[in-house]
Amino acid sequence: MAVQPLIDEDLRERILAAPEVILEDRDVMRALIAANERAMGANIVDLRAIAMERLEARLDRLEDTHRNVIAAAYENLAGTNQVHRAVLALMEPADFEGFLNSLAGPVAEVLRVDAARLVLESEQADSGARVPRLDDVLAVVPPGFIDSYAGRGRGVPGRQVTLRQIVPEDPGERIYGPAASWVRSEALVRLDLGAGRRPGMLALGAEDPHQFRPTQGTDLLGFFGAVFERALRRWLA
Repeated sequence: MAVQPLIDEDLRERILAAPEVILEDRDVMRALIAANERAMGANIVDLRAIAMERLEARLDRLEDTHRNVIAAAYENLAGTNQVHRAVLALMEPADFEGFLNSLAGPVAEVLRVDAARLVLESEQADSGARVPRLDDVLAVVPPGFIDSYAGRGRGVPGRQVTLRQIVPEDPGERIYGPAASWVRSEALVRLDLGAGRRPGMLALGAEDPHQFRPTQGTDLLGFFGAVFERALRRWLA
């Protein structure tokens, strides 16, 4: 009595000719393992199947890690290119006023921020000292304001770069002016302007409350701040 084949003869020949195709297909292998377990019954423990499940789980975790590492590398490369382009835009102007205005113009566009301000401390701040042509980029504040604002009045030594969300208690209008009503996150970069000068600060504000977060890296912004700091020192000299 002839035995009826369980699968199509043509399909059987293709499998026998290239069995590695089955081994490389994870969904097919899972189906075969599941069918094997059903055939063995519930009282038999297949150690090979358990080992394969654990290896598959480990492989999934490795693949996720691999994807995350690649994504982080691309993000870091994009951020590096962005900061390099911002530095070039900063170096383009040939005069001091153009240098400062570039911060609120092309530099802000390259860094994708909605507001950019240079904050300088001055004894004349409370008397209304200002430079009308630079209102969109320069904020003059009283001595001690930078430490108080960056540290939110806690009196603790500030970091070079602070990333955070804006809270209602922040006196952001002294920095951003009318834009303070919609700035929701900011990057604060402290500047050392040299001996005999009060500290300065770069304030980069964003409407997106999640654009700047404390968990983000600060190396690239620290580098940009260092370049801006050195360029500003030359102009002030």
